[in-house]
Amino acid sequence: MMNTNPVTAGPVAGVDTHSETHTLAVLTAQGAVEFTEEFTTDRRGHAALLTRLHEVEGLAAVGVEGTNSYGAELARTLLAQGFSVLEVLRPTRQVRRMDGKSDPIDAIAAARQVLTGDGTSIPKHTGSPVEALRYLLVARRNLIGAASRMITVIKSLLVTAPETVREPLRSLTTPTLIDTLAASRPGTMMTDPAAAAKHTMRLLARDYQRLHAEADQLEDQMTQLVTAINPGMLEVYGSGTVTSAQLLVTAGDNSDRITTEAKFAHLCGASPIPASSGKTHRYRLNRGGDRQANSALHRIALVRMRHDPRTRAYVERRRAENLSKKDILRCLKRAIAREIHHVLLHRTTPERTDLRALRTQKQITLTDAAEALKTKPARLSEIERRTRPQPALTTRYEKWLTAA
Repeated sequence: MMNTNPVTAGPVAGVDTHSETHTLAVLTAQGAVEFTEEFTTDRRGHAALLTRLHEVEGLAAVGVEGTNSYGAELARTLLAQGFSVLEVLRPTRQVRRMDGKSDPIDAIAAARQVLTGDGTSIPKHTGSPVEALRYLLVARRNLIGAASRMITVIKSLLVTAPETVREPLRSLTTPTLIDTLAASRPGTMMTDPAAAAKHTMRLLARDYQRLHAEADQLEDQMTQLVTAINPGMLEVYGSGTVTSAQLLVTAGDNSDRITTEAKFAHLCGASPIPASSGKTHRYRLNRGGDRQANSALHRIALVRMRHDPRTRAYVERRRAENLSKKDILRCLKRAIAREIHHVLLHRTTPERTDLRALRTQKQITLTDAAEALKTKPARLSEIERRTRPQPALTTRYEKWLTAA
């Protein structure tokens, strides 16, 4: 994704972005500083910054720091006005120690990056349905995190609760424990430790249920968005709604800016990093990139290792070559990144049998099919409507219907 072509056709600009102010620097094509100026981050400030840029004749490009944070609105405004916008990296600590640190210095450094083409990339478009998907994804992730913390608190309280409270709940699984506590009636005597413990855990259990219900609602909305943006993502083996949403958000709506699958793998932290020197030739683990996207690739790999026959055969072959499980996972993630990039770039949807039509043609009810596959009719209905992809069960269902 990095741009290696320096911009020398005319003057360039760089913007150092912050929450309250943006600092603009304009340089000539030879690198001489024309001027630096500070603007506020509100609508008036953006309008004033645009006016200054329009006054620069032959402006080649604008480098903006943090196009997905403090510079997000500015990048959207510049793109809407037809400017060529590049995202630039913030100066490293080593550079700051040599050149000093101030907003004008950082803005000038951003402009110089545009001139050299070093460390610049095409920013993601943040005015698209993918950006809407990002908001839903962040909300769901935090709801699930809060619900997980609720469980931790409930179980820690249960450890110190009186034995009369602990005994009936000791051997319950987490779902049953939550349901039991949420339906309990602890009473109103808060001076009694047992009643207070029951009351507290009941409140936490109900909050846990509420958070999960809201997370499920968000997931349904995400499914609709993913289907509208790129339905092929849900057809990738092992990629569910949340995983697909994360990979779409990582790539952005303008995924064509990631021109090769190697660049996408690097963006996801799934590409090995050369670490050779002299006669030593080796690669090291990539700990950079988008770690949420890396986690999504990891989940797909785990699903395939458990359920996909081709992947299991690959794993056995690599184990015979004395590769560890971690090394095999890294190889799988790199291969999955290649597949995902193709789907992102071409938005292709693999051919899939219309399972509902096939079942109706053979006069099989959902209940009969669910009994044969030892699952719930609702799961098969979700597969037929493609609202919640389940790759392993989908494959079993399709084979069973075909043979029925």
